[in-house]
Amino acid sequence: MFPKIRILTLILLSVMIGMLISCSSSTEPVEVPIEEKIGQMLLIGFRGISISDSNQIAKDIKNGRVGGVVLFDVDVALGYTQRNIVSPSQVKELISSLQSFAKIPLFVGVDQEGGKVARLKEKYGFPHNVSQQYLGNLNNQDSTRYYAGVTAQTLNEVGFNLNFAPVVDLNVNPDNPVIGKIERSFSADASIVVNNSVWVIEEHHNRNIKCTMKHFPGHGSSTSDSHQGLTDVTKTWSEIELKPYQDIIEMGKADFIMTAHIFNSNLDADYPATLSKNIITGILRNQLKFDGVIVSDDMNMKAITDYYGLSNAIELSINAGVDILVFGNNLIYDEMIATKAIDIIKKLIDDGKISKERIDESYQRIMKMKSNLFNILI
Repeated sequence: MFPKIRILTLILLSVMIGMLISCSSSTEPVEVPIEEKIGQMLLIGFRGISISDSNQIAKDIKNGRVGGVVLFDVDVALGYTQRNIVSPSQVKELISSLQSFAKIPLFVGVDQEGGKVARLKEKYGFPHNVSQQYLGNLNNQDSTRYYAGVTAQTLNEVGFNLNFAPVVDLNVNPDNPVIGKIERSFSADASIVVNNSVWVIEEHHNRNIKCTMKHFPGHGSSTSDSHQGLTDVTKTWSEIELKPYQDIIEMGKADFIMTAHIFNSNLDADYPATLSKNIITGILRNQLKFDGVIVSDDMNMKAITDYYGLSNAIELSINAGVDILVFGNNLIYDEMIATKAIDIIKKLIDDGKISKERIDESYQRIMKMKSNLFNILI
């Protein structure tokens, strides 16, 4: 009698184990909705020094329509009034609130280059910072690492995880209104730019902050500002402006690279860099072998808005190879921009103008970066 009971027990256990194995092996990964994949490709600016459930940005984050946000200290569209930044404690609470709404942690970015382009200013209670030109003139590793370390530590303490810096544009034209004239470039010497940029990046990495080299393929020789309209560098740009990107990519230090809204007919006779497959895929991906995340400069800048409709600009930039579209929502403001962009991209997919495979490429790069940044399996 006892042997029979033992045999029956073993049979039942075998059946149960088989069922468990069968269930676990038949479980397939849940397909991420296309809307959420597209949402990870959007990095959006918003208004407010605090947010609640009723804010549109909170709704967009909760519903997977946004993968990242960018903070500013002033609101340009409202005449340089207060925007997102008042004090360190306020910024920390704001970022914590933003992250609390996210299923997948957000990229939270800021332009904290130093000098005249610094959203976290001393007048708000943040540490003193200096321009990249100041550091390039010193060209001293200890000095650059010190200031970069202070910046990165400040970002880390309040919750940022992405700095839209360093600027790796060569100071080809010191009178350039958007680069040289406001001391954003380390130097006209590519080796000085490379060395100082690497020191900045390493100090950020030491504090778990990702960096964004900008503005590809080089904005340093321009004579005008792409915030204000068409910027043509055809006659001023030279191949040496690619060297910082090439060297830093080869060192394995490049996280994000931001595109420039500059036009160069020698590289693309039809489109500015952000919208150019020849430049973004042809040069940055294929020639320079960059496999990190490519992020656009602000799609609200006049170099884009004055010449291309929203749908056309989105179609061209994604097909060019851009992974994340930035809508700073500061030069012009549209709190529904995330919903509009997703609807546009879905229609472009339905119409066969953007492939699902292209969306998947960007989604996988973004998820890989977030897995690394947040030390989690996504």
